[in-house]
Amino acid sequence: MKNIEFKQVESCCTPILKDKRLSLRESVNQGELHHLPVVIIGAGPIGLAAAAHLIEAGQSFIILESGTKVGENLSKWGHVRLFSPWQYNVDKAAVRLLTQKGWIAPSPDELPTGQELRDLYLLPLAKLPEIQTVLHLNTHVVGISRKNTDKMKTAGREKQPFMIYVEQEGKSKRYEARAVIDASGTWGHANPVLSSGLWTPGEKALHDQIYYGIPDVLGGDKERYTNKHIAVVGGGHSALNTLLDLARLQELNSGIKLTWIMRRDRVEEAYGGESNDQLQARGELGRRIHELVDSGKVNVVTPFHIQELKREGKRVTLVGEQHGVIREIAQVDEIIVNAGSRPDFSFLRELRLSIDQTTESVETLAPLIDPNVHSCGTVRPHGEKELRHMEQGFYIVGMKSYGRAPTFLMATGYEQVRSVVAFLAGDLEAAVKVELELPETGVCMVNRPQVQAADKKSDCSSSCSK
Repeated sequence: MKNIEFKQVESCCTPILKDKRLSLRESVNQGELHHLPVVIIGAGPIGLAAAAHLIEAGQSFIILESGTKVGENLSKWGHVRLFSPWQYNVDKAAVRLLTQKGWIAPSPDELPTGQELRDLYLLPLAKLPEIQTVLHLNTHVVGISRKNTDKMKTAGREKQPFMIYVEQEGKSKRYEARAVIDASGTWGHANPVLSSGLWTPGEKALHDQIYYGIPDVLGGDKERYTNKHIAVVGGGHSALNTLLDLARLQELNSGIKLTWIMRRDRVEEAYGGESNDQLQARGELGRRIHELVDSGKVNVVTPFHIQELKREGKRVTLVGEQHGVIREIAQVDEIIVNAGSRPDFSFLRELRLSIDQTTESVETLAPLIDPNVHSCGTVRPHGEKELRHMEQGFYIVGMKSYGRAPTFLMATGYEQVRSVVAFLAGDLEAAVKVELELPETGVCMVNRPQVQAADKKSDCSSSCSK
């Protein structure tokens, strides 16, 4: 390994293998910047997949991870079993590199938990010498800009390297890069419980009674939810998982009362494709929650738009609007919020981003994933071209590329980084040729203002093409 110092600016990267193929955006990987690495932000599944593709392409890189370990966020929901099998949760380039080292892949049809995904796949991948030597843990990115160039300056902008400012174990450092791949995800940036989307002092003050995510109610968090009235807020897959776990705990403890709060017009909208879903486990999730609701073990309140949280003694009252009438859900002990998450752009303020103002996704992706337009859950494959920003050489990939929109699948992120890396390596043909087969959800609803909710179904031909 060779450490190159530029007056306190560090560049530590894998060896560069020269390639005769040139990128149309030549300054990204050639000329004055060719000696600099690509910086990957985040050492989760998508970030490490980007690293695997860069290794195969002979491109230098470093990885900056804010956590104390690889895939740290996976550990926080490690008890949750994914509804997509192993075949959709591993990257092809990563598998090739691992196989060369004697790694034995799990059965492609088995469903891993978050912890298994980390332990059996991410950890072995991170231990590959090509990755381990350039992986920086406990490294928090605080800002990215162009060298000596703020957001306002245009002249010569693309010829300047990226400057990544970080806090690393209490010390401030800077890294130079020719390109940046932001795979930091959206975990840890949950949406608030209020339907307005605003964080209020009242909600923050109740942090000891609110959990954002999927708690381990059958494990480490069991005592917290025993003999409690629990309100689960949200209508996506995370909420379904949470409710099913709570229902199992309810079987062991009859003192548990469950209230499920959504903004959907009808509870049936949360069931998904059920038997029509090509991912069997995802369809099964909808079928099981359907049965739970029918059993009467959970009180469903929808549509309910939460406007305020009030502490009353040791309990919480949720104040909201339902069908134009203000009502209250009182005597709640614990609130579990599964209302999605949002991207963090705070460290990207000096970059010229192309972000959709509705979804906060990469702008070109918005028409494909905006739930206001459709809820197919299946997005056609896309790659480097769709992920471009005004800031040449900067890419947001993975869950963060979807912004606030749901239904992201890991396989989508793997295809994203494959295409981006191909482009950075100058292989234009591979970058443009985007191919990915994703399982259909069995649900495709295209929203049109003039059509009533019950009649909003289509055959996916216009908005769900692969």
